Amino acid sequence: MSIIDFFKQGNTSSGISALGNVALAVIKGIGAVISGSGSMFATTMHSAADATNQGFVFFGSALAEKEPTKRFPAGFGRVINLFVLVAVAIVTVMAYETIITGWEGIRHPETSTNFWMNVIILTISIAIDGSVLIKAMNEVVKESHSSASGFQVLPAAFKNIRYAAPPTRLVFYEDIVATFGAFLALVFVVLSDITGMYMLDGVGSVLIGLLLIGIALKIGYDNTIGLIGVAAPKKVDERITKIVMDQEYVEDIKAMRILQEGKDYHVEGYVELKKGLSLDKADDIKRQIREAVLDDSDIDDVTLGVIEADEKQNIKIEDKPQPK
Repeated sequence: MSIIDFFKQGNTSSGISALGNVALAVIKGIGAVISGSGSMFATTMHSAADATNQGFVFFGSALAEKEPTKRFPAGFGRVINLFVLVAVAIVTVMAYETIITGWEGIRHPETSTNFWMNVIILTISIAIDGSVLIKAMNEVVKESHSSASGFQVLPAAFKNIRYAAPPTRLVFYEDIVATFGAFLALVFVVLSDITGMYMLDGVGSVLIGLLLIGIALKIGYDNTIGLIGVAAPKKVDERITKIVMDQEYVEDIKAMRILQEGKDYHVEGYVELKKGLSLDKADDIKRQIREAVLDDSDIDDVTLGVIEADEKQNIKIEDKPQPK
């Protein structure tokens, strides 16, 4: 596989976000140096952290798509959770630096300059971060198999965020904070200039830093349980159960476990088939069930066993197709 093909497998949202935040970090950094604004410095650090994070996550998402090897037969799906945790560590360091800078700004406020330059840069930042956030919301809707469109995308994204891939969740949460953080910075830059209370600039920095810590804790928790191994959400479980039960000759599901592996899911289970089938027929049906489950875009691997149906019914789905 070539380098280009390798990176083509990376998460689209994190790649776009990384490029956008590199540009924003440079623009904001120039503005922070020229103006001396604490809020501008805080939002510069945020963009730099986001750019670094998304670069890590984009590389990790591409690596997670690597095919299983003899040494790593389970694949590399959970690698993305590890990369996101590295990104969380970077966010935490950036948050600490932002809070320290803001606290110094409160204790020793200094007059910032180039007011209109700060306003223009922060307005551009809100526009760019907002557009990336909209892109992330659309990715959440797509990955969660939601049919929402137009203005319905916003509530649907918040409702279905847990069904999105780890990189998409990271972009979604970070860009909420980035957009709101840039807005906060703009508000405090304007307030400090109007009132002459330049300590407000430092207050803005502290608030942005606290927002960063909050998002780091949330993302860190989600990816820690993902790295350990977590069961699929109920929505995914129900969808796969229906796929299995809709297959001909399937009478019941004796047991099934769906484990999240990075952005995909691994299915293991025992399926009860109609009594009286030959071994060849049962093997053909097992293969058919496996292929049907693998057709679901979220499923990466399926391990199934088949047994003859007993008298106890565990799963029941109405209007089940009858064998021909």
